[in-house]
Amino acid sequence: MKDTYLQISRSLLSTSQSLLESINDSSEEVTTIYDYGSSEPCYKPKVRQVAARLLPPLYSLVFIFGIVGNMLVVLTLVNCKKLRSMTDIFLLNLAISDLLFVLTLPFWAHYAANQWVFGNAMCKLLTGIYHMGYFGGIFFIILLTIDRYLAIVHAVFALKARTVTFGVVTSGVTWVVVTFASLPGIIFTKFEKADSGYSCGPHFPLTWKNFHTIMRNILSLVLPLLVMVICYSGILRTLLRCRNEKRRHKAVRLIFAIMIVYFLFWAPYNIVLLLTTFQELFGLSSCERSSHLDQAMQVTETLGMTHCCINPIIYAFVGEKFRRYLSVFFRKHVAKHLCKLCPVFCGETADQVSSTFTPSTGEQDVSAGL
Repeated sequence: MKDTYLQISRSLLSTSQSLLESINDSSEEVTTIYDYGSSEPCYKPKVRQVAARLLPPLYSLVFIFGIVGNMLVVLTLVNCKKLRSMTDIFLLNLAISDLLFVLTLPFWAHYAANQWVFGNAMCKLLTGIYHMGYFGGIFFIILLTIDRYLAIVHAVFALKARTVTFGVVTSGVTWVVVTFASLPGIIFTKFEKADSGYSCGPHFPLTWKNFHTIMRNILSLVLPLLVMVICYSGILRTLLRCRNEKRRHKAVRLIFAIMIVYFLFWAPYNIVLLLTTFQELFGLSSCERSSHLDQAMQVTETLGMTHCCINPIIYAFVGEKFRRYLSVFFRKHVAKHLCKLCPVFCGETADQVSSTFTPSTGEQDVSAGL
């Protein structure tokens, strides 16, 4: 009997030791990303590796082109166009939104390659700036669409409504709405020590996570789509009755470019965000599919970020008047400094500036609004 008890106790002891060893081994292996709410931890090493290689160079390129393009828009609007119309006010705020957005990219690039080293205050501050730039860009695109609708479809009413004062007031109200839309992302962003180092990211409760995803999809996908369909359908009906064929075709091309480019760049991210948040509802809660969604999130978000580089082109540089203003800006400000290096070109440049920059380059481009 004693031998039987000894054998049983030895087998139990060996079983417990093997269990402890397996637990220790698994705790050493799973050190990166977990799926909250799943019964088993999901190890995703490829997500971090891809992010470290892919995101820093892409973010750097977007930062450079975004800063240069949007700074040119701001300087040209302020120095040459003098903000004489409501369209100019909205364009300026759109450029400011994109600048806020791209100013955070160097920090996210460093975070993608390393751990978060900037502390809790910078974590929340940069997250807030990121969200304000994101929502600000969307809302001012919507306002520009409505502004163009008024200028083309309701031209008589637009003469009274599309004033600089109304544009400033509307922009101020819009920034208040942008701040409220950004608050959940700021409040639930945390700086904490993780297994692989310090991290900065969202930690939403389940209810707030679902609400935030639905809110982002409504504000950045459903609402712009609804506004653009209503406004541009009215614009197209009006332009089809326009006698000026060249003017009509230019405006139609620009309108379709705005619609296609915006949804081409941001719709994939919003769809992936929706699928990631509601993985169980769509049957995507397995570890493999969750990893694919995380990688898709990285790619689509980077694609969406590049839209801030396209904005100066589709909203400003496509317009002939804006190109003329930009040319004047370079001749007045950049060429002046180049003259010190090459005095031969000074006389010719001065003549071109005086002949190009005249009071007749005023505002009344109702066909494109830019």
